[in-house]
Amino acid sequence: MKKTTLYTIFICLLSTTFYGQSDKDNKQINYSEKIPTDSSVKIGKLSNGLTYYIKQNMQPANNLELRLVVNAGSILEDDNQSGLAHFMEHMNFNGTKHFKKNEMFDYLQSIGVKFGAHLNATTDFDETTYVLPIPSNDEVKLDKGFQILQDWASGALLSDKDINDERGVVLEEQRLSENADFKMAKAYFPKLMYGSKYPERFPIGKKTNLNTFEHQNLRRFYKEWYRPDLMAIIAVGDIDVKQIEQKIKSFFEKIPGRKNSRERKIATLKNHKKTLIAIENDKEASSSNVRIVYKDFKNYAPNVTIQDFKNSLPYFLINIMMSFRLYELANTTNPPFINGNSYRGHLVRSKQANNLEVITNPNEQLKGLKSLLYEVERVKRFGFSKNELNAAKKHITAQLSQTYKDKNKRFSNSFVEEYISNFLKQEPIPGADWLYKKSTILLSSINIKEVNKNIPAFFHDENKVVIITGPNKSVTELDVLNTLNSIKSQDISTYKNSSFSASLLTHAPEPGKIIKTTKNSELGTTKLTLSNGATVVYKKTGFKNGEIIFNAISSGGTSQYTDTELKATFLINNALTGAGINGHSTNELNKLLIGKNVSVSPFIGDYFEGFNGGSSPENLESLFQLTYLYFTSLNKNQEYFQEYINKQKKLSKNHLDNPLNYFKQEMDNFINSGNTRHFGFPTPKMYNQVNYDLAYQKYKERFSNANDFNFYFVGNVDENKLKEYVTKYLASLPSTNTKESYKIPKFRPLSGSHIKKVNKGKNQKSVVNIQYQGSVPNYNDNESLAFNALSEIIDVILNEKLREQESGIYTSSINASISNIPYNWYNLSITFPCAPENVKKLKNITVQEIDNITKNGVTEKNLNKAKKALITIFKNNLNTNNLWIQAITQIDFHKVKASNFLLYEKRVNSITKKDIKKVAEKYLTKGHILGVLNPKK
Repeated sequence: MKKTTLYTIFICLLSTTFYGQSDKDNKQINYSEKIPTDSSVKIGKLSNGLTYYIKQNMQPANNLELRLVVNAGSILEDDNQSGLAHFMEHMNFNGTKHFKKNEMFDYLQSIGVKFGAHLNATTDFDETTYVLPIPSNDEVKLDKGFQILQDWASGALLSDKDINDERGVVLEEQRLSENADFKMAKAYFPKLMYGSKYPERFPIGKKTNLNTFEHQNLRRFYKEWYRPDLMAIIAVGDIDVKQIEQKIKSFFEKIPGRKNSRERKIATLKNHKKTLIAIENDKEASSSNVRIVYKDFKNYAPNVTIQDFKNSLPYFLINIMMSFRLYELANTTNPPFINGNSYRGHLVRSKQANNLEVITNPNEQLKGLKSLLYEVERVKRFGFSKNELNAAKKHITAQLSQTYKDKNKRFSNSFVEEYISNFLKQEPIPGADWLYKKSTILLSSINIKEVNKNIPAFFHDENKVVIITGPNKSVTELDVLNTLNSIKSQDISTYKNSSFSASLLTHAPEPGKIIKTTKNSELGTTKLTLSNGATVVYKKTGFKNGEIIFNAISSGGTSQYTDTELKATFLINNALTGAGINGHSTNELNKLLIGKNVSVSPFIGDYFEGFNGGSSPENLESLFQLTYLYFTSLNKNQEYFQEYINKQKKLSKNHLDNPLNYFKQEMDNFINSGNTRHFGFPTPKMYNQVNYDLAYQKYKERFSNANDFNFYFVGNVDENKLKEYVTKYLASLPSTNTKESYKIPKFRPLSGSHIKKVNKGKNQKSVVNIQYQGSVPNYNDNESLAFNALSEIIDVILNEKLREQESGIYTSSINASISNIPYNWYNLSITFPCAPENVKKLKNITVQEIDNITKNGVTEKNLNKAKKALITIFKNNLNTNNLWIQAITQIDFHKVKASNFLLYEKRVNSITKKDIKKVAEKYLTKGHILGVLNPKK
């Protein structure tokens, strides 16, 4: 389901406060006034009907996000064209007027554009979108980019050979999609999409037609629906608007308009009085779900006036308040479901719906359904309260105020979806300033009475669908009908907010001191040494006005546990915080933090413990308070522990019924055979052996000594406030004045040549995993970088060989690393799904290509592609707080050379073919571990 609506734009751009608006402000609004269009976006239409959107945006620098949007998807297919809208998307990458087969990939890789990570396309029921980010600081590359878009729009060759060659790739993508969730969706779609062709028009298509369709049917789809009046070009980036507008006119005006074209009708769904019930099961499903869909009676119409916009806001607020209630229910004793959510969005182009969805324990879908219906009935009878409405408004503020503050610091790709929705669904794009001003006024004027009067339209008895899915059939349609009928006669009490302390802290800690301050001009960081031995490193940036990223790290982790201690605690180590802090339960803590943009998550890993989190600048003190309390005041709650264990035992029951999950576990167990500290995927029996008292004790030990903790902050930091909070909340933490390191295990995973075959699943789908791994004599930073470049080269080669030449796979996954933590170790892992009959051939090709690299090296062309890819990814993330905090942590804590980060581009460019051949010879000639998942015979 698509959820990109005006709500989404509204969410992203909402300001800090809803309060303090006067009646005078409300009276000044002309509610019949049309919602304007953002003047910073250049929108135009060519004589042939093609629409274009252009916006100048400087993040990331020297980059242009291009989109070709085609207002045509699988719903427009004729009966003999099943899957051909999606097939057409594939063909646009396989031979066009100016790019022969594979030439497009070849060129884009040469300028750092990776397929999948950057270059991509999606086909939906109602539209098709092509994604192309390109450098904007090179005229030749700009022209090439627009040439590619023009070829997609009107220059596909669609030769007989290319069509036949691509059948295998598309069929492999279809094979990949044939999982439990997809099969259940196909089964319940006739009810969800009642009275429409959508159930017969899944974009992936039908296998029989993909195998046998006549070429002319594909060409006819392209001719009839890929036409200028159904297309839009979107260009957002570091560009000159006039220059880009001229290029669009130059490249696309020449595409002729179409006369006497087929009408592009908008498909609709039929309304139904009866509640439709869909109960679908698949033994390979890894979760149990309940969803209630309240479909709108009217077809979708975009907000046009301010009054339309205001009328839509109660629906948005109801979803937030309902989500709050579901969250609270999920965190009670013996909860009726694991977690839940309430949201509104598009089912299809013409229809929106309100949705309630929960994940339940296995075989407890009926319990989850009853709870959902009970909550709906309670809302119908009593409505929501003023306190809930205020909490919803505060929640919006906390989540979204920083986005408004960073309206001029957004990345270009974040604007694209807004313009796509404007083109396809006419959703307004008024811009940040208009939304900020009007939203604050409109929201302040909405009272609880106005919200509650929308409840009957939100939760209605007609046009409703109940969908229940899971691995087992534990619910019947009669059960659902009886539950629907009985809920109306039940005694239901009003919803009550629990009362609790309004403060995180019970008492203020005794402050410590900052005893030393050190500046690093090279990195732009400041390091504070505290009286308890802890250190704090911070960097003030201007990447985002409303963001501060935080982490903390200390050596030790569970490596300090004995084997017995680890076995008794590892299943709950990172769930201990669910009991709450300082006497506050999880629900109380959630309510305390409503209106605060802050999060802190402790962790205990294999070799380190610490924190991850972040906040807005105005909520920085809350971040420090939470950190202090997770150190000193973690709750111990036996009732919470037992509830958590019961829930996890039920969840783990069906996890391994999924063939992929089972395969991963079998490979993991195989590679770690003999490791006394490896326990595999949790089973109900293993949960019975968890020792809560011991786990809690070990947590307190891990966080008892701040002396060996290093804290890092990157973002819009007020240095004076940061130092004040550091002194008060971090320098005051307990310290034993000792430092420890992690213990290096004696065990080493499997290496060399081995084979593991697994049979699981009923679908004719295999997975191949090839791993090269082993010990590294002496760790070297430059060798590690060359190894990463090698994996990029292998990715390019395998895409060409396995996908383009053999049509044997849809995609592959390649991960590579040389690490010195906890010991020197290398790993190159290649994974791809394929047909069972192709496993041996594709595996042999993969190994042969790697052997060829070790013997003959790589081409300069492929090396340059790898370099461009690595540098492009790095540059696009350079002006982000996330990248900087990772770099600073590596440099300060793990003692990585600063030049590795500061001179990254230079280091990548210095890699030679000789370097690649050297690491390939060194690490890829000692055999490999082959894992194969085949369907069960």
